[in-house]
Amino acid sequence: MHHVLVLWYERKWKKTAKGDSFLIVYADDFIAGFQYKEEAEAYYREMQERMSKFGLEIESSKSRLLEFGRYAEERRKRRGEGKPETFDFLGFTFYCGKSRGGKFCVIPRTSRKKFRAKLRAMKEWLKRVRNIPVKEVMATLNRKLVGHYRYYGISHNGQMLVKFHYYTTLMLFRTMNRRSQKGSYTWEGFRQMLTYYPMAKPKIYFNIYV
Repeated sequence: MHHVLVLWYERKWKKTAKGDSFLIVYADDFIAGFQYKEEAEAYYREMQERMSKFGLEIESSKSRLLEFGRYAEERRKRRGEGKPETFDFLGFTFYCGKSRGGKFCVIPRTSRKKFRAKLRAMKEWLKRVRNIPVKEVMATLNRKLVGHYRYYGISHNGQMLVKFHYYTTLMLFRTMNRRSQKGSYTWEGFRQMLTYYPMAKPKIYFNIYV
């Protein structure tokens, strides 16, 4: 990816583009942005031609051109179109939005696909450890939660962190309840357990607008 895309972008597009542009690459995933539509279209076309020379091709179902940015909503409104499109990248869905002061900003939120996958993984893990001592379960659970918060704890994504914590709490309660054949583990008993072994709380770790 470095030789096929990054160096090519640096040498050809970054120096010759009429407007602002950027390229972000992570492993085999990447996103490119151009200020002007015609340059974005030219890049998209020539990028596929270049990749084919190296025996590579993009995943058509996950690749597209879209209008995004500071003026996207205004332009689409003039054309009688809906809200600006969103895109997914590295587990986030990115939206065109506004700050509390009314200025344009990019809003990242945990993508629905990744959110569901993370909850499924948590559910499966809780099933596997339901017979392990509570102290050990909670210690590992908190490491998992903090890891999730550290990755997804970014500006504007607090609501999704709270939702992840909420659904994890429900799954933990059901898991604890199944430890007893009588199913007699009550919410009161569960809350008391959490006073001894509290769950890690959601936290925003990164402010991307500093």
